[in-house]
Amino acid sequence: MPEGPIATIIREKLTAALAPARLDIEDDSWRHAGHHHEGGMDAKPGGESHFNLTVVSTAFEGQGRLARQRMVNALLRDELAGPVHALSIKALSPDEI
Repeated sequence: MPEGPIATIIREKLTAALAPARLDIEDDSWRHAGHHHEGGMDAKPGGESHFNLTVVSTAFEGQGRLARQRMVNALLRDELAGPVHALSIKALSPDEI
């Protein structure tokens, strides 16, 4: 299945900044349909509001789990402020796979 526009932006930003050896982007929005979140937010009918990411990059070497997640969150700040409601991040260095 082709990626939607938000997943494409996520891929482009993470690829440009982290040069990942592996980048998996899973649109998990369908699992949240009908769930009401604080502030009344729900999964969008077209998806692309909840994602699971697996990112393997040398940029994560020597970084703790929280620092890695902060790196990814900072890169996707605009998406998290808008269309993306939830992001699950698995950030690994190449020697951890």
